[in-house]
Amino acid sequence: MQSSHAASAVSAAFDDTNLIAHAGLVPVMRLAERCGLSRLVTEKVKLTGAKNGAGAGADAKVTSIVAGMVAGADSIDDLDVLRHGAMPVLFGGIRAPSTLGTFLRAFTHGHALQLHAVHRRFLAVLAAHTPLLPGAGDKAFIDVDSTHKRVYGRTKQGAEYGRFKGIRTLHPLLATICTPHSRPVIATVRMRRGKAADSRGAPKYVSEALATAVEAGCTGLRILRADSQFYNAGVIAACRRAGARFSLTCGMNPSVKRAVHSIPDTAWQQITYPTAVPDPDTGELIFDAEVAEIPAYTAFAGRKKSEQVTARLIVRRVRDLAKPPVIGKQGELFPVWRHHPFFTDQPAPTLQAEREHRHHAVVEQVIADSKASALAHLPSGHFNANAAWLTLWAMTYNLLRATGSLTSAFHAKATTATLRAHLVQIPARIARSARRITLHLPNNWPWQHAWTHLFDTVHGPPAPA
Repeated sequence: MQSSHAASAVSAAFDDTNLIAHAGLVPVMRLAERCGLSRLVTEKVKLTGAKNGAGAGADAKVTSIVAGMVAGADSIDDLDVLRHGAMPVLFGGIRAPSTLGTFLRAFTHGHALQLHAVHRRFLAVLAAHTPLLPGAGDKAFIDVDSTHKRVYGRTKQGAEYGRFKGIRTLHPLLATICTPHSRPVIATVRMRRGKAADSRGAPKYVSEALATAVEAGCTGLRILRADSQFYNAGVIAACRRAGARFSLTCGMNPSVKRAVHSIPDTAWQQITYPTAVPDPDTGELIFDAEVAEIPAYTAFAGRKKSEQVTARLIVRRVRDLAKPPVIGKQGELFPVWRHHPFFTDQPAPTLQAEREHRHHAVVEQVIADSKASALAHLPSGHFNANAAWLTLWAMTYNLLRATGSLTSAFHAKATTATLRAHLVQIPARIARSARRITLHLPNNWPWQHAWTHLFDTVHGPPAPA
């Protein structure tokens, strides 16, 4: 492809008041309206005591931030992307970035919890009005994980040296919900100090995530999956109080090590992966492994009887390529293995349980998505402002996932970046006639039919209750 005109024959002018750069905001924000986002904010978010009117019009400010994040904003200044061309014709109540920054800085911990309540209820309504979690009535997985986000501002509250030596971070914690047929959505999030331990407050957090899953329609088998940082008696007790199952990675502590070494060689089953999976210890690609199970392993044996838990211990072992076996005249002697155990009470057969537990890695896709969008920066020096920003990103993420589920089977599983490229970041020119507005979009847009289907769906009459 090359330019069709000489440079001297081309000019540019930013002077058209009837153009918008993100026409996809029209159906996306219409979906947010139909699911009552503004109403929920008005009911639950009360920024009492905020100075300079920062707490006024919370609904307009929240929806402005969400719309900016849908369009790709990853900082407060980037929210100015909403104020261009004909956007004021299509949307009312757009707020300036300075106003939105003042609003976020007015948040306290209590206000952040109010925003969490909006997020939980908004997810429930999205799940009720869109095919967001197909099959949730049969089986759902709740995945808990944490991440560290590097920050550079010396005055950022809560930024500390934690897991990564010499790097100051904040430490978001998130829980996602998925089914065997859907991509994950975010159940709940928390912002924490950089050096906070992963397991700090984990039982309460797990209880909230499991309750949110029920509100989102996960009424069948619910399985909590997490890595070894969440392997403790409190998390398992929270699962059992909520009527959920658990599948938790456990480290090779002395008790687990003795149990693993007691497994006879005849108990190991071969498993071959259709696609290679990375080894959690070395990063090497694994194509096959062996799996065995101890049907009744008692964890936390050093605790009092009421806190001990007996369930299945499933172990995967892979060859340690860094330590080659001793070769003798009769062939291989003493192969060296690496073991990866997890503790579970889910009812699936051994190999299926191992595959489903390994699928916990799907939560990493959500973390990667966050750092490629609104969490590319944590924009404020105020801890609670960043906590609110994190929750607003979670609401935006779920809104885009619901948008994709209404659009097509492909977009139901597409990444957020793909949803923006196909459905949101599409230019349009508006024409007004007889009190009606028509959006004129590019001819031959590759995803025209998907976009039109989305537009017609969210602008049509609501489905009967």
